[in-house]
Amino acid sequence: MTIQATLCFILHDNKVLLLKKNPGLFGAGKWNAPGGKLQPKEDAVHCAAREVSEETGLEVEQLRGIGTLVFFKYDKREDPDWIAHVFLTNQFHGTIKEGKEGILRWFPIDQPPLDEMWEDDRYWYRYAVEGRSFRGDFYFRGDFEKLIDHKIKLFYPLDY
Repeated sequence: MTIQATLCFILHDNKVLLLKKNPGLFGAGKWNAPGGKLQPKEDAVHCAAREVSEETGLEVEQLRGIGTLVFFKYDKREDPDWIAHVFLTNQFHGTIKEGKEGILRWFPIDQPPLDEMWEDDRYWYRYAVEGRSFRGDFYFRGDFEKLIDHKIKLFYPLDY
């Protein structure tokens, strides 16, 4: 059964808000955009907004769906383990409040902590923060232990 999840990149003053997951949680010790798993009968936009609120205390608006990340583990090439719907916004209000998920920090958009992020992020992060539409497929050995292959497709706006 494929897990559906979201990531929401929040931009402000040429910075991006990232969350470093606490020990014991999926992705522990890694910086990532706020997000999480869809609940039953929840759509991706609502999930992204809910997860941002839960993890950061911020209320986001005008979420723009920009990408899809498809993750496979244990050398599989079909039946993905995770599909993450990637959103981008610079419209938010509220005050940042750290919760049980981890610590929050603003990073310069062009200087993310890639060495402390998921291995696949170095291939698609810049498209996300630039607001480019993309789909990335990532193939891992083991339980997301080592990235062994990937492909990224960029989608360009249609000119009429």
